[in-house]
Amino acid sequence: MYDAEFDDKVWSFGTSGWLWQSNKLMYDRFTNTLWHSLTGEPVIGELAGSDLRPPMLPVTVLNWEEWVARYPDSTVLSLDTGHRRTYNAPGQPGSAYNDYFSSPGKMFPTFAEDERLPFKDRVLGLSFGDVARAYPVEVVTARRVINDQVGSQAALLVGVPGAGAVRVFDPQGNTFTPGKDTREVVDQDGGVWLIEEDGLVSADGSLRLPRLPARELFWFAWTAFFPHTELYP
Repeated sequence: MYDAEFDDKVWSFGTSGWLWQSNKLMYDRFTNTLWHSLTGEPVIGELAGSDLRPPMLPVTVLNWEEWVARYPDSTVLSLDTGHRRTYNAPGQPGSAYNDYFSSPGKMFPTFAEDERLPFKDRVLGLSFGDVARAYPVEVVTARRVINDQVGSQAALLVGVPGAGAVRVFDPQGNTFTPGKDTREVVDQDGGVWLIEEDGLVSADGSLRLPRLPARELFWFAWTAFFPHTELYP
């Protein structure tokens, strides 16, 4: 997920239909430059080689039950698209990509294959500067709270068991442990913080720690672009 407003204009992107390292290449409608959807890097065309990058935004991947319990007034994209392809959950009859998600194999090749994890294990990827680290989603949700350092950036990973959700925050010198509720964490002084989508908020609302952008994806997709990644723990 990216902020489309950068370099003093609002950008519009589309799907090129091309892949690189099994990852979609998108194009911008101003210059037709191709961009990596995983890294936001322009790679072919007028803007290739430039320093332009759309700012990455934090996103939360979780089940609908958990989301609508937190945000009952949410709107959601309709599954009634008017097209023959259905977008039901994998495992339901007629769902798109059901065979792909339920098999260990890849649909398209990548240059390198890292066998430290099965190809399709879900990981959360963080990269800051020249340092990249991947966290198995199941590990984070089981531990609920991980205090870590990725290069020069401190990172607080908070997982929700059952929902499969992982959020990452900038702890700004604090250390946290799980709270009594999965929507809370506790700092080193015993203070309770609430887990929100746009930040970690102190119980009295006076302090806020920002979200950090992260990518949740298959292990093979992460290692294709970050082949020297560290693997937690």
